[in-house]
Amino acid sequence: RPAPPRAGLAWPGPAGPGRYSVLAMSGLGQGQGGAGKLPLLVKIVMAGESCVGKTSIVRRYTEPGLPLGGTPSSYLPTIGIDFKVKPVAINDTRVKLQIWDTAGQERFHTLSTSYFRGAQGFVLVYDITNLDSFQSIASWMKDIHEKAGDEVDVILLGNKCDKESERVVPKQKGEKLAWEHGIPFFETSAKDNVNIEDAFSVLTKEILEKKSCVLYDLDVVALNESKKRTCCAF
Repeated sequence: RPAPPRAGLAWPGPAGPGRYSVLAMSGLGQGQGGAGKLPLLVKIVMAGESCVGKTSIVRRYTEPGLPLGGTPSSYLPTIGIDFKVKPVAINDTRVKLQIWDTAGQERFHTLSTSYFRGAQGFVLVYDITNLDSFQSIASWMKDIHEKAGDEVDVILLGNKCDKESERVVPKQKGEKLAWEHGIPFFETSAKDNVNIEDAFSVLTKEILEKKSCVLYDLDVVALNESKKRTCCAF
């Protein structure tokens, strides 16, 4: 019997755009989300202090051919949220990663529960040249568990590893903190594209391996039902 959706999971209603259907996974079998199947939608949230490089990480991962910096095309200034969509394939399972970024609003420490709600994964980032950003990780972990629950997957990134001469947080401290929380850890550089792809790949695999809720993208259903229109995002 399929597991019920995780408490707090929200999705738009059937009449609106961006419609989603809950898939309560009792295990992703071969072919689910594979060729000819609907892609699964996974919400991933970036978390961590301001100026640690979250936006640069997202842009490096989702738009690798573009220079870093500037205003993201999908930035929504009224709510201070930016999100990107990245299609990936994990073991023949097609997935759309919807990656949410706070676009600087985290400096106010007033991120609403709705920002966390429905997320299956979190990318928690600190800056290896900024000790305060590392020391705030415990507070962010508490926020994640309080607002998103204990079942979500989290990965810890020590960003800006290209600035070795300015390092104030030893790699061993990041490894120890990740071990204490039982989560994967990478040191990354958005500037030099170090470990960005690997980090998101590990997180996505953990989300799919855990029998948690993901969503079908029903916009793809609509395209399929209207029969063989030009290809969607895949």
